[in-house]
Amino acid sequence: MLSTPPIHTTSRRIVWFLFLVAVCAVSHSAFAGPPRKTENVVLVTLDGLRWQEIFGGCDESLLNKDGGGVNDVPALKAKFWRETPEERRETLMPFFWKSIARDGQVFGDATRQASARVTNGMNFSYPGYSEILCGFADPRIDSNDKKNNPNVTLLEWLNQKPAYKGKVAAFTSWDVFPWIINSERSGIPVNAGWQPIDPAVELARSKVLGDVSQDLPRLWDNVRYDTLTYQATIDHLQKHRPRLLYVSLGETDDFAHMGRYDQYLGSAQSNDRIIEKLWNHLQTLPEYAGKTSLVLTTDHGRGDDRVAWKSHGRDLAVSQFLWIAVLGPDTPALGIREGVETTQSQVAATVAQLLGEDYVTAVPKAGAPLPGAVGK
Repeated sequence: MLSTPPIHTTSRRIVWFLFLVAVCAVSHSAFAGPPRKTENVVLVTLDGLRWQEIFGGCDESLLNKDGGGVNDVPALKAKFWRETPEERRETLMPFFWKSIARDGQVFGDATRQASARVTNGMNFSYPGYSEILCGFADPRIDSNDKKNNPNVTLLEWLNQKPAYKGKVAAFTSWDVFPWIINSERSGIPVNAGWQPIDPAVELARSKVLGDVSQDLPRLWDNVRYDTLTYQATIDHLQKHRPRLLYVSLGETDDFAHMGRYDQYLGSAQSNDRIIEKLWNHLQTLPEYAGKTSLVLTTDHGRGDDRVAWKSHGRDLAVSQFLWIAVLGPDTPALGIREGVETTQSQVAATVAQLLGEDYVTAVPKAGAPLPGAVGK
């Protein structure tokens, strides 16, 4: 027959056990750091916007009719040219530099041994967007054709989780995105190109925006104006409150292909205002204020001279270089990162990490999160 330990011995064991539990709890809290604040992420891409303009602003070599297709050189110079790169980039994209770069992080400044690049080797849009959204390059994606992406994007991966089901959406200016995101299989709502504005919004507003969209002259059949993409985004936000929102703006790439440096710069500045308006609007909504992170990047770079700036692709190696930026309550304010080489394939895991999700374990071939972009 087993003897029962004395009461005082049992009490000491209980006290000692409780002491160890308390020590472990204190130790865990000391090393765990503050809890993650991000509950939502907005991912924005600006098609074909060069890192040269992001970090250096207006390129003087393109302030001309010959290389830049500029109609009024003095007017464009007065608007965008300043003596230093810092002044020029802030003039071009004031919100990016006064808010995003100041309070967040920017990757891709090749002059600081911190280049960012694509890994797909194609250096054009569909392969680039697939790499951004999936976290890895796929050699099967070698054109901009409207073919369904065989890969599962981060958007689809998150939408399969109960916490995000029906809370993921995409609004894009380029009409190929329903295939890139494979909306047919994924069930992700993708409003792209010249599609009608969401019919769920207020009828009067829907009619006005629909009329404007139909009546505007179209420079491109497959790319709508970015301001319309923004309006569609705002309407969806009001009704559906997504946790992961993807917005792709497209004008910069198309104006560059047209060889219109004046319109390219104007569109970059307009995109900066769109991002600022979107960010400020989110801060007025209780579900987003102080709980939202912003990730920005581009699908590819461009050439770097008076002719090649209009182009990009696998035969133009310099167009592999790009930029990435992150802003939010969990991102330390480190500004322009130095000595950190990064890739486009790291964006997906960074978005997931901001949301507290481990994408790399689920998709081992995906790039790791951007180093230091999410605080511990």
